[in-house]
Amino acid sequence: MEIYKDLSNPASQEFEKLLNSQLSKIQIEEGKIINGKINKITEKFVFLFVDGLKSEPVVDINELKSMGLSEKIKIGETIPVLLEKIEDKNGEVLVSASKAQKIKGWDKLVEAYEKNEPIMGKITSKCKGGCIVEHIDTGSLMFLPGSQISDKPLKDINHLMNEPQKFALIKLDKVRGNACVSRREIISSYKKEDKAKIIEKYKVGDIIKGAEVKGYSTFGCFFNVNNELDVLVHLQEISYSRISHPEEVFNIGEKHDLKVITVDKEKLQVGCSVKQLSPDPFEHIENYELNKIYKVKVVKLMDFGAFCELEPGLTTLLHSSELSWSKKNISAKKMFKVGDEISCVITEIDKDKRRVAISHRLTQENPFEIFKEKYPVGTIVDSEVVNKNEYSLFVKVENVDLDAFLHCNDLTYSNNGEEELTKYKKGDKIKVKVLEIKSSEQKIRVGYRQTQKDPFDFFNDKEKNQTITVKVISTDNKGLKVRPDNCEMDFQIKKSEIAINASDARPSRWTGGEKVDVAIKELQKDKRKVVLSIKLLEELDREAALKAYGSEASGKNLPFSSLSEDLKKKEDNKK
Repeated sequence: MEIYKDLSNPASQEFEKLLNSQLSKIQIEEGKIINGKINKITEKFVFLFVDGLKSEPVVDINELKSMGLSEKIKIGETIPVLLEKIEDKNGEVLVSASKAQKIKGWDKLVEAYEKNEPIMGKITSKCKGGCIVEHIDTGSLMFLPGSQISDKPLKDINHLMNEPQKFALIKLDKVRGNACVSRREIISSYKKEDKAKIIEKYKVGDIIKGAEVKGYSTFGCFFNVNNELDVLVHLQEISYSRISHPEEVFNIGEKHDLKVITVDKEKLQVGCSVKQLSPDPFEHIENYELNKIYKVKVVKLMDFGAFCELEPGLTTLLHSSELSWSKKNISAKKMFKVGDEISCVITEIDKDKRRVAISHRLTQENPFEIFKEKYPVGTIVDSEVVNKNEYSLFVKVENVDLDAFLHCNDLTYSNNGEEELTKYKKGDKIKVKVLEIKSSEQKIRVGYRQTQKDPFDFFNDKEKNQTITVKVISTDNKGLKVRPDNCEMDFQIKKSEIAINASDARPSRWTGGEKVDVAIKELQKDKRKVVLSIKLLEELDREAALKAYGSEASGKNLPFSSLSEDLKKKEDNKK
């Protein structure tokens, strides 16, 4: 230790000089990129020598291979690494070659962004909203939005994958380390000068012949002009009629004449119009009359109908509901083709809303009116089941091309209409009665049970409180299921209507097949409602007995247990 205290000693001065010169060369600091020289290679690791470190940093050999540095894995080669920790908890030096590459790559991206210079990259994969681009020089990954891939819509970008090409850096997030690039900006910069020369050729009022429909948007339609310029026709400039989307009028690939209405040399844009090539038809819309037949031309077919042209510039929608009287959910694509001339009736003209409504079915006879004349309500006709769902049948009446609706409740007079429905299948022949015809709603309702004898007629001569005899069909915890003699309908007697005394109101007293007298508690013939009760019959009998022998309060004079004997004596005295 004396050597450090006595600096006047020549040996001490020489040692101090050598020590200071060595420390000035070595600047070791965590978070910095340092160069390491490979001095040992094993199967899994590469050992580096770095001046100033007390131990050799170790790098995973797979990390270097994934970075494309396989050729540099040689003794004596120098590799840049990020010094993460001079000494970790195990006393080892912690470095990373991949992080060093990313940091160096980011520095290059920042430099290119600040200088507004393009970079070389390649599209490596697709992702949500766009693609991932790899920086060729550093391997850094960047985001390419779908809108920045090209200056025109591309259905397929496979030809661009893994191809080295230029990209413009349009956004850098230094905090998150994210980069956003654009291929479209590079393409547009090449075309900008050429586009300016092309636009010089056009002026307001020019007519462009045969422009091709290139694509749609919610605000208009794009046309390609001579493969040198794309122009926009705004939604309001497509037709004098009101439309909600360009696809209602145009098809991709069609060719149309356009009129130039705006030229913007600064934005390098040309605006055009289709409707201004013809006069406004709504100025003489009075020439058209409601409920009159006109010939229209089919110009566009859609799933929900067809767009037709009354005259050039006057387009109207023929909705699928106005195609046919009898066919439901029919497609215009199956009935017509583009260019067909068909007859239609104008059903509405709204000049303020610039709307005309038309109908094709009104040019034909209404089959529902014909049916009404041939088969008025109450007619019994032959029919065939043509369709079926969970609650009804659809039947075709004789040779009429109309489907009639038959609800399951109109199959039988009993309360099990859904069970009855299961007995029918497509192709079954049945007689039905026409119950209702609504031409305006295109609806015909028929019934099968109405062709049969109504078992409810049994109650035509019956009255409330009248006694009838029924047969017990079955029992359950809720009561009895019974059927009156000479009647085909079943009724339910509730448990509470079996007896006056609660102890006697037991359905289990019957096993089925017994005959029992009951009283009609409720009878509503118009609603086809009947309520039967054994309890009511007991009450009526009791009331009659009390009326004959005294009041219920005088229990001493009329014990209920001797009621049958007293009634018998009364009958004997009469004899």
